Amino acid sequence: MCLTLPFVQPGSGRDTVLLSALWAASTWAFPLSLSLWSYLVAQSFVFAVEEINRSVHLLPNLTLGFSIRNSGCSAHGAVFEMMSFLTGQEEPIPNYTCGPRLPRVAVVGDTRSALSVPMARLLGLYNFPQVSHSSTLPILSDKAQFPSFLRTLASDLTSCYAVTQLVVRLGWTWVDILAQDDDYGQQASSLAAQELRQAGVCIEAHLYVPTQQSLEETEALVQKMHICTATVVLVFLNNSSFLLVLQGLLGLQVSGQVWVSKDSLYMTIALTLPGASEVLHGSFGLMVRGTQVPGFPEFLDHLHPSQTTEDMFIERFWEITFGCTWPPKNGSVARGVQFCSGNESMRSTENSSWEARQMDIAYTPVYGIAHALQDLLGCEHWAGASWPFLPQLLRPLRKVRFKTPDGTEVTFDANGDLVSKFDIVRGQKTPEGSFHLVHIGEIDPRASSGSSMTVHLPEDLQVPSSVCSRSCAPGFSQTPRQGAPHCCFECSPCPEGHFAEHTDVQRCLPCPEEQFPSPARDRCLPRTETFLAFEEPLGLTLATVAVGLAGLAVLVLGLFLRHRDSPVVRANNRALSHTLLASLALCALCPLLFLGRPTAVTCLMRQTTFAVVFTVAVSCVLAKTLTVALAFRVTRPGSRARVCLGPRASSSVVLVASLTQVALCGVWLGTSPPFPDRDADSEPRLVVLQCQEGSGLAFSCVLGYLGLLAGATFSVAFLARGLPAAFNETRLLTFGMLLFCSVWLAFLPLYHSARGKSTVAVEIFSILASTAGLLGGIFIPKCYIILLRPEQSTPAWLRPGQGVLWDRQGPGPRRRASHRPAPVCPGHRTPGPWAEDTQVLRVGLSTSVSAGDQKGPKKGELGRVPTAVVEGGPGSVVDGPVCAQCSRFHSDKSQKRADVSGRSSRRSIVGGAGVRPLHAGGCREDPSGTS
Repeated sequence: MCLTLPFVQPGSGRDTVLLSALWAASTWAFPLSLSLWSYLVAQSFVFAVEEINRSVHLLPNLTLGFSIRNSGCSAHGAVFEMMSFLTGQEEPIPNYTCGPRLPRVAVVGDTRSALSVPMARLLGLYNFPQVSHSSTLPILSDKAQFPSFLRTLASDLTSCYAVTQLVVRLGWTWVDILAQDDDYGQQASSLAAQELRQAGVCIEAHLYVPTQQSLEETEALVQKMHICTATVVLVFLNNSSFLLVLQGLLGLQVSGQVWVSKDSLYMTIALTLPGASEVLHGSFGLMVRGTQVPGFPEFLDHLHPSQTTEDMFIERFWEITFGCTWPPKNGSVARGVQFCSGNESMRSTENSSWEARQMDIAYTPVYGIAHALQDLLGCEHWAGASWPFLPQLLRPLRKVRFKTPDGTEVTFDANGDLVSKFDIVRGQKTPEGSFHLVHIGEIDPRASSGSSMTVHLPEDLQVPSSVCSRSCAPGFSQTPRQGAPHCCFECSPCPEGHFAEHTDVQRCLPCPEEQFPSPARDRCLPRTETFLAFEEPLGLTLATVAVGLAGLAVLVLGLFLRHRDSPVVRANNRALSHTLLASLALCALCPLLFLGRPTAVTCLMRQTTFAVVFTVAVSCVLAKTLTVALAFRVTRPGSRARVCLGPRASSSVVLVASLTQVALCGVWLGTSPPFPDRDADSEPRLVVLQCQEGSGLAFSCVLGYLGLLAGATFSVAFLARGLPAAFNETRLLTFGMLLFCSVWLAFLPLYHSARGKSTVAVEIFSILASTAGLLGGIFIPKCYIILLRPEQSTPAWLRPGQGVLWDRQGPGPRRRASHRPAPVCPGHRTPGPWAEDTQVLRVGLSTSVSAGDQKGPKKGELGRVPTAVVEGGPGSVVDGPVCAQCSRFHSDKSQKRADVSGRSSRRSIVGGAGVRPLHAGGCREDPSGTS
């Protein structure tokens, strides 16, 4: 059906051009296939043309005429009416015009994208301008296909992107999409889904509504929506499909969903259904920032059938607006029918659809064409009056930039789309029960930063949430559910050392090295520096023990120096004993370097000092052990191996072993020395100040060498532990090294399992324990003899008949019942209480002279010269032992063997060369001795 309104007649001296408006009539409201909304939009077109013709500033010498045509909601009808407008014929013939006619300048329409596409393809061939006010299909922005198409609203691409920005801004992450199953619905919903997924929003269901759907299909669709858990539903439907879905939801009494659409027309039309406000309450819609048309409401108020008799649709508009019926022309009247009197007034009508301010959308396209004509009239080469239509208008129309009477700026982008803001409206019910669309914010694409639009909303706006999972509080991170979208997750607490400052974080972040997470793990707190200080109880205790142990070593050293001439001290090289005591005192003081705040100096001295002084101590023990062991095995007079028993050999062992460790430490310090470090991994809330060892290989070599030296010392001492003697140290050395090795073997697992400053405490404890083991195991028994049993450290203790044994039954010594004293062989003594068996006695009492005292025994002190003497000092001699059968007074053997034994003893005493140790069978003369 084509509706043609006569255009305004040209005035005197004014040219006239013709505009055409095409509208698609909907069939859901009116039997005569006229849409109420389309009719009101057509009235805004008429109002704009009349207002421009009355203006003295805009097109003062040109009159606009108009022709309003109905496309019949079909592509065929749209193309037919457009060709009829271009050719001026009721039955158009393409590319032909018949008779004189007014120039055609532009087409406004159509209302649907499906109808605008074929029109735009045909008009593009002629570069004839087409301006649409409601076609939003994104493909129409392609200027290669549609060069002459423009629109005074945003495309679906822009509006869908604006909808996604609104969804993201309101914090919705779980939505449903309801779209029409046609080009518009599929493209618009696909664009929205793509943008939502890129923004991190999950889509629970993407439902399509068939254009021609049955009741069963509608019920099935409504059931699917009913079981959906998303609160927000994005709508891309035409009006009739939206009403059908809404009716189905009202039948199931579904409420609580938030409907979001890229325009607000759905809500205004749907409010005609009873109870629709309950479903649409809280819904959101977008409207392109329209023009506030002054005078248009008054223009609508003056509409009356009597004033526009050529308008064949105004009577149907009047009937639907006032709910009456015009009397039939045949005179038949039905009962119960209210007739229209013509006295009704539009001023008393309240229509909720007017609240959407969408009926004036044709106002802006008409003004855009008028301003383009104004710019074209200013061109000297314009000769449009002689043309059937004006293709020259397209260029100025694309570049037009103007302001409407209300101050709204209008301009087109490179794609021919209007650059404008979006108004955000929300449906709300007033306390009186009425429903209104309230403006709550705006979206400004022109103020966008990067790829996002600027959304302005009130800070106190309250909206329902639409999420698959509740937000994870600070201190928790999202753990995706198996087989579910990423919006569905579980909240897991942050692991140790991590934090989550905000809600809904994908993963927790590690705290900086100098910080640790709070108990709630929602922020990081600064760590406290810590180290094993002197002031804390553990450090004070260890320092006290170290000083006390060093003082004890010094006291023992002083005791040995005071009794340096006693047999106990002189046994087995007293110089080594003094060196060992001094090194043990230093070992006890080493822990003081491990206490306190680490510095560059203390880090360099800690491990190196510890390694060197312990090497000296262990090498002293090794030298003493080797001396004792070799003394009982190297007995051949004149043997070169006897050189190993001299004092220089013992000193060489200590010196070589110590210098080797010093060399290793020097290489360590020269290549990669220790340095102060901050350990933030050992303890969660503390930063442990410690010394980093630098080169791990060098440190391992230093400790490995010390361990090898200790193992060798313990092995030698263990093998020599069974040598009998009165002052033989091998058992004491074995016991001391056993304690030493046990402590350091236990130290290794403890050291590697300890964390923080406990590592330093373990090493200090190991140093003190091993030092105490050596000091106590080797020297405490000797101190006991010196201080509490001084009679055991005298030559008389070993003289004939003076042997004293410890009486286990009483507190003091008792004299052992022995054989009657008898004369002794020269150089021999009475075997005493240790010679009752037939084993060889190896006496450890040293009565030989030390350095500077090499004159031999004094007169009358022949009994002081023992056999098997081991004195490591300078000028000492080593004599062979005398067996138990050597004395002729205690032997049942022949006198001949006794004489041989006597001569051998005298040679040993006089010559000082000693005798070779024998088994229990007797003595053998030393061929090197002299008589």
